[in-house]
This record gives sequence, structure tokens and C-alpha cells, in this order.
Amino acid sequence: MHNAKELRCRRSLDNFDQIITMLAGMADRFATALDCADIGFLPDGILDELPLPAQAGTSRTAGIDLNKPRIRAALAAALALAPAPGGFTAAQHAARVRQLTGQDGYTTRQAAYDLRKLRGKQLIDKPSRARRYHVPADSARVIAALLALRDHVIAPILAGVRSPRMGRKPKTWTAVDRDYENLRIGMQTLFRHVGIDTLTAAA
Repeated sequence: MHNAKELRCRRSLDNFDQIITMLAGMADRFATALDCADIGFLPDGILDELPLPAQAGTSRTAGIDLNKPRIRAALAAALALAPAPGGFTAAQHAARVRQLTGQDGYTTRQAAYDLRKLRGKQLIDKPSRARRYHVPADSARVIAALLALRDHVIAPILAGVRSPRMGRKPKTWTAVDRDYENLRIGMQTLFRHVGIDTLTAAA
């Protein structure tokens, strides 16, 4: 425990059993977050529903565009903060986004706006009148799957399919590398069949 104040309880020896219980809860949520990141899940139709407006409480919110780096950083930050004891605040979320992106321009106000959009899609919870957000285990699985799909499936496949042949084979050739290469070859064939040109147009 790097900062016992985050537990939001008395820290004397008399409260040791309470502290241990809260730390055990943190460890359990952290293990759950790791499990969710390892095994993601995408409900049917979610990719069509994400860009549509939604409702967060009494407020109408905009949809979620996974093509925007800012919203992907907001999702990654929420997933990273899922094990936090008692949830996390908009300020903590903003700080984690800045840490992940290395950019200082992301404000707490922007974080609150993005978190409202995540609430509208039921990806995070915020009890009424509370200032702290929570990421349920099922939502963590969805967030992990969305990030993996965008960053580790769609992006590398579209980048690789433009190459007619693979470059020099790396020294370490993993099962995932073989999967990417098989998909690259298969996608080139599929693109030809459906009439998509993968070559860069001449200037």
C-alpha cells in the first residue's frame, strides 16, 4: 500500500483488521481486472451502439468513437483504475490519462465529460450523489476487449495488409506473430475479392 490515506479509514493498529480487509478487496479487484484484460468479451451489436447517443442519469450524452485517441485513453485509464479502493474520482482519472498519454492537457473537466459518456454506455457505474466511479467486472471485460480489438487486431491487420509480402522474419517468432501473418495473407485475398485496393495511390 503506497498511500494508506487512499483507504479512507482510520490507520491505527486497532483498525488493522479493517485495513487488511480493504487491502484484500483491492487484491481481489486487481486479480479480477487482470482476468478481464486476459479474457475480454464483446456483446452482440456493441460496435454499432457505441457511436450512438445515450443517457447517463438525467443527462443525454454523446456516443463513443473508438477511433479517437482521447476516448481510448479514457477507457484504458478507467480499466487501470478498476482495482482502486472505493472507486476513483474524475481527478484521478484525468491524472491516469495524462500518465498514459504523456500529455499534460487533459483536464478534470474533460475527464468528467468522458466518464459521463462511459456511464451512458454502462461501462462504468457512479452511485447517485457520489463522486467516485466504479468499473464492474463485466464492464472491465468489455473495455479490455474493445481496446484489444482496436489496437491489437484492426490497426495491425490494416497496416500489414498493405504490404505484399512480410519483411525480414524477427528472431522471436511467436504464435501471435503467426496468427498476424496468416491474417495478413488472408485479408489480402479477401480485399481483392471484394474490390478493395490496398496499395497507396500514386501522388
